Amino acid sequence: MSALFDDLLAVEGVKGVMFFSAAGELLFEKSGAGGMDKAAARDWQALLVSLGGAREADLIFEMGRLYIRKADEGMLVVTMGRIAPAAMIRLNCDILVAEFKKNKGSGKLFGSKNLKPKKGLGRFFRLP
Repeated sequence: MSALFDDLLAVEGVKGVMFFSAAGELLFEKSGAGGMDKAAARDWQALLVSLGGAREADLIFEMGRLYIRKADEGMLVVTMGRIAPAAMIRLNCDILVAEFKKNKGSGKLFGSKNLKPKKGLGRFFRLP
């Protein structure tokens, strides 16, 4: 899954990327060249819930910016410096969301962490 986010992390000014499931579980976290505070990955659920039905949000703070993008599979959070090319970041996020939809439910995207529970008898059996 890390390879999906490499292009986004390569954009100048991007400090890190986090992806949360629809339930609020942190599925992916990676820091870019600028680094990202590890403590920043905690307690994001309240912020993500407060966005309500918003599809995307660009939050600007004194020391940096957050770009939050909602997808069917969860929320994508990009941390960046104050000066970062917003159009390039949005383009990369559009590509990632399309990739999420393409691989939805296949298990390739999130490894062993399936976003949707299996239905029927298949949920009781695990394949090697």
